[in-house]
Amino acid sequence: MITMTARICMIMVGAAFVALTFFCPADTASAFPVPERLEFELSYSGVTAGSAVQEVRQVGGEIQILSTAKSADWLRFFFPVDDRIESFLTSGAPPLHIGSPRLYQERKNEGRTHTHREARFDRQKLEVTTTDHRKNEEKKQAITKRTYDTLSSFFYFRTIPLQVGTSYFIDIFDCKRLWNTEVKVLRREELVTPLGRFKTIVIQPLLKSEGIFARTGDMFIWLTDDERRIPVQMKSKVIVGSITATLVRGNYWPDKK
Repeated sequence: MITMTARICMIMVGAAFVALTFFCPADTASAFPVPERLEFELSYSGVTAGSAVQEVRQVGGEIQILSTAKSADWLRFFFPVDDRIESFLTSGAPPLHIGSPRLYQERKNEGRTHTHREARFDRQKLEVTTTDHRKNEEKKQAITKRTYDTLSSFFYFRTIPLQVGTSYFIDIFDCKRLWNTEVKVLRREELVTPLGRFKTIVIQPLLKSEGIFARTGDMFIWLTDDERRIPVQMKSKVIVGSITATLVRGNYWPDKK
């Protein structure tokens, strides 16, 4: 029989995988290299629960952002997770240097929940067409000039100056509705991880969208306090304990200071 702790872990690890895909538009010159690959370990109260990889690469004249996540072997029997989410951005030009989302696709398999959706953005008409392939449904909705999907929205906070005590706002479309999301810049903090010691800046997204820690607890992200803004740790408090995503390897991270 599955213990209560295991049940909580199964539910929250699925949410953690989604959270890794949450942020990104860009106003200033890109501070990160392309291609880039960041690998994270996901843990629940100190127990390894899965892994996730976030990649950025050039595909023709577009930028592709790809996020994949899988549950740990011990958890797959109870709550298998196998997610693949990607966003394609058109060629960037000032003021949107990394470009604007053209196509967002997600295939998420989390326990008994399965989704296969995509969103196509039309910047001229300021509308997005969403297709739910499992339900065979399609709908159009209005968007703003600065609308991004749930995956491409993260890089915004890696490319702008962040001032402690300031809030930033971004429009995010999550395949259901458009959210104007607030992100607070809380403090500077020195953080020790398996990769070493980092000077970081801590941000807190006030999330509303379904499936992204909506009303389940506070979420915090530690970005390196330099021009590259590498996410070295993400943490969300849950009913019991917390879920943590820690950068453990990749092809690029900041110098340790």
